[in-house]
Amino acid sequence: MEHGNLHSLIPLADFKAILGLDDRENALSQFCLTTATFSIEQYCKRRLVRKKRFEFLPFYGDYIFPLRDYPVREVLAVYQTHALKEAIIVEPDLYHTMPDCGELENIPFCLSVSPALRLVRDLSGLKVHYRAGYVPGKAGDPCGVPADLASACLELAAWNMSRYRGRRIGMTGNVRGSGKDGEHLEASMPENVRGLLEPYRRRTI
Repeated sequence: MEHGNLHSLIPLADFKAILGLDDRENALSQFCLTTATFSIEQYCKRRLVRKKRFEFLPFYGDYIFPLRDYPVREVLAVYQTHALKEAIIVEPDLYHTMPDCGELENIPFCLSVSPALRLVRDLSGLKVHYRAGYVPGKAGDPCGVPADLASACLELAAWNMSRYRGRRIGMTGNVRGSGKDGEHLEASMPENVRGLLEPYRRRTI
């Protein structure tokens, strides 16, 4: 990625250019971007920056396995796991994703495996190595971070930066409440950012 190992939904260079920052504020900018991205992923209950994932899927007799992160870009390998012997690689023609890998649907993906695996004795589960998420810094690219998701990261990171600069972390400042002025705890995320993130939240039952 353009911004190296920085875990962020937008590149550092873009953030600095939009806010008019110079290199003297690199450390604070990186911290705010990383914090914003982790906060967004926690709020959405999923990881969003494209990276490789390793996931163990316990086998309970079904042949459709929900994957934790999405959209899935590529399945790199699937292994059969057994309690008493080493994992065995599964041939690619014995599994596929739903929807297909590379689809840009913002919905959870599943791994569907062939019923032929019913014949495998002592199968405890599958270990899946796959790549999922969005690529920062590729505006207009189908694999890039969607515009509303990038905007949410930008706004949250800028909001965090203004708090750190003003040294008013956790406080809204002097606001009127209960008939008198005083300091009040602020929300952990602005409402406008929450609104941008709603389409990307994992829905739980």
